[in-house]
Amino acid sequence: MTDAARPARSENGRRDLMDIAIDCFARYGYQATSIARIADSAGLTKGAIYYHFRDKEELLFEAVANRLSQFERSVSGQILPIGDASKALRDTTRVCLDHATKSNHRRFIVTLMVEAIDTNAALAEQFRAMMQRFRGFLGEVIKAGQGQGIFRSDTDPAQAAAVYAGAVMGAEIQYYQDPQGFDLEGTVNAFLEQYLASLEVRPGGGLDKS
Repeated sequence: MTDAARPARSENGRRDLMDIAIDCFARYGYQATSIARIADSAGLTKGAIYYHFRDKEELLFEAVANRLSQFERSVSGQILPIGDASKALRDTTRVCLDHATKSNHRRFIVTLMVEAIDTNAALAEQFRAMMQRFRGFLGEVIKAGQGQGIFRSDTDPAQAAAVYAGAVMGAEIQYYQDPQGFDLEGTVNAFLEQYLASLEVRPGGGLDKS
């Protein structure tokens, strides 16, 4: 391989390849995406891809990890430190909608998340850890709201976090199945309003016992 054909082995080079690879995976699916296809899309030789990654599976694994990290950085970067807990949940919802609708990468990640349950233990563990971190983050937001006196003290933060994560993920899946017929933004925002109403302390400081 000539120096011209070999990209610098840098983090930027690896990130560029992961961006191109995840785009190919999202367009064509994992099985139909070969190293040759990724190399052609990147304007590189296959040898240049192998310079950075052992094989297609390693490239997929690292590309997915990179995408998950981007999502987590988007959430934490825009919400932390937690100020008003209700606003934090609204901002989290906005970030989720943004990621779900602005590229087909998120759709691929969600599809792969489901497929990996029975087909790829390493990827499944990666997704499981991400969801645990996301629910943990949501739980901290709920606790912050309880500390601020705006969320009910009798709410279990872990359970409330699981409800939010499940509802938003379920809405995303429906949207990917039927993007023309399913109103993702309207559905998620309607859920958010009902969710916040269930969390918030009623006027006067009392709990709704009806």
